[in-house]
Amino acid sequence: MDKTYIIGRDAVPSDIRLAEGESMRLTLFVPEGTDCALDLTVSLDGPGASLDLAGGWRCNGSENVSLKVTVRHNVPGCTSRQLFKGVVGGSARASFDGLVYVAPGAIHTDAVQESRTLLLSDSATAEARPQLEIYADDVKCSHGATTGYLNPEELFYMRSRGIPEAEARAMQVEAFLAPILNRLV
Repeated sequence: MDKTYIIGRDAVPSDIRLAEGESMRLTLFVPEGTDCALDLTVSLDGPGASLDLAGGWRCNGSENVSLKVTVRHNVPGCTSRQLFKGVVGGSARASFDGLVYVAPGAIHTDAVQESRTLLLSDSATAEARPQLEIYADDVKCSHGATTGYLNPEELFYMRSRGIPEAEARAMQVEAFLAPILNRLV
């Protein structure tokens, strides 16, 4: 099952459940100019259920974007992959709260959760809180978060090749968001 939701345009369910053997490729995107407070829980309730979740946001004004995502591994043998990428500029604020929950007895869980944020201004704010809550042994789970700015050396290189700075910045932002944007088409 393949689902894409554009926040501000589409109604996003707050609770998704996957049964035995079900797979879902889920994409969420918050376009520029959209304020949002999303709280989503995906429960992997049957053995062999799998989730491929990608989310992105672009805010360059005074937007407030808040994403809270919980993925619950309730039974053995489930897989989840999460990648969230955001670009925050202007005086915008963005936060990502992610939780991978592994229930007691949910052995052979395989879960990855990543959050990557690119800041475009000194007054932009980004927070990321990836979390693992594991109550079973014999699992493979990882999480991570990074926040940073555009690389000045890369911008210099692009400018030395005749690309105007504004265009170079736009190209780098598009490249950063490409793993999410490519899923929207």
